[in-house]
Amino acid sequence: MKFLIPGGAGYIGVHISCMLLKNGHDVVIIDNFSNSSIDSINSLEGLAKKKVTFYEGNICDQSILIKIFQAHKFDAVIHLAALKSVSESILKPKEYFYNNCEGTFCLLGVMRSYNVKNLIFSSSATIYGIPEYLPIDENHPLSCINPYAETKLLIEKELKAIALSEQNWNIVSLRYFNPVGAHESGLIGENPKDIPNNIMPYIVNVANKEMPYIYIYGNDYDTPDGTGVRDYIHVMDLAESHLLALNFIGMQVINKRDITPDKDNIGFHAFNIGTGEGCSVLELIETFEEVNNVRVPYQYSSRRPGDVASCYANVDKSSKVFQWTAARSIKEICFTAWNFKQQHR
Repeated sequence: MKFLIPGGAGYIGVHISCMLLKNGHDVVIIDNFSNSSIDSINSLEGLAKKKVTFYEGNICDQSILIKIFQAHKFDAVIHLAALKSVSESILKPKEYFYNNCEGTFCLLGVMRSYNVKNLIFSSSATIYGIPEYLPIDENHPLSCINPYAETKLLIEKELKAIALSEQNWNIVSLRYFNPVGAHESGLIGENPKDIPNNIMPYIVNVANKEMPYIYIYGNDYDTPDGTGVRDYIHVMDLAESHLLALNFIGMQVINKRDITPDKDNIGFHAFNIGTGEGCSVLELIETFEEVNNVRVPYQYSSRRPGDVASCYANVDKSSKVFQWTAARSIKEICFTAWNFKQQHR
């Protein structure tokens, strides 16, 4: 089968692409390198031992999408392309709404024109806002507190509307919690261009002595050690969930799990993708130090606006439907993240 992956050169995209290629499928990637580089494509090809068809461009550009769809017949689209920094979205909301929302609407229009109606969408747990209860299930109220989350929620609303108003759309929205870690080979992983937005690149940069210490924002939360608790999921587990989502909508892309493809799973479906377990920031740092025998100095700072004490998933729905749970531990997350950094100094 052949899959289009907008944003496929990014951190999550290369891991999904790698897993699809290893399972005998073809991928076509479009990416504008806003937070990635051609190096990730080269590493992916080396790891998969297979050439990858790649287009440099933005999904807001309808002409390049038409060119791609004219050249390839796709079985599905795995849509990852987005600006993704919560803090930056507050400073540049217009840019986020244009790139994330308009880009998605442009992509959907071209998909419709070429009768490609199978879509896996990269959503986010940020659409739940401040948790009203824990763990968070898919029925939790949706309430955004930043423009990035608003873009994800707006896109989900559009996808639901399309699924209701048009026939034969198969859409799965995967609501990510906190992807971390790297491929076990160390060839692909998280390597942001600029100042990291996520915690793990900060940790590895401090461990590598590129920064003197990491700030822990808040040590007075109502949590076991006072620091924020999050649901950290290994990126390879996250990648596998996309293949199982494709199985769910009728494509036999992976034989590893006991899930029967069902072409009757039309419409819109949302799933939490996490581990179902919380890990504090301090626990993550201490585990990283223990596993890799390195020091990660830290300093406490005041809480950031909008941060919550705890946020972790209820994964009963994905576990039941996909017959799947995240398998890799926090220790594996820490080991693979440092292994990747060691190979990309």
